[in-house]
Amino acid sequence: MEFELLAHLVDNPLRVHSRRQLMETVWGRPDTGDTRTIATHIARIRRKLGPGHREAIATVRQIGYKYDPRLTRVA
Repeated sequence: MEFELLAHLVDNPLRVHSRRQLMETVWGRPDTGDTRTIATHIARIRRKLGPGHREAIATVRQIGYKYDPRLTRVA
């Protein structure tokens, strides 16, 4: 599921995705009110991406997440 979530964000850069949209698009099921599922997967993806790339997945407070490749730091 992490790969599908990351792929969806990367395929739609700079677009803000609500948690509900991500549940419906990536998981194929309606949001049941448990937004921690999305937050947990985002945290795992960020850890795996490492310090130079984790900032590219930005949290948009009270809405959801977006992928912004301009936030990637090149060492």
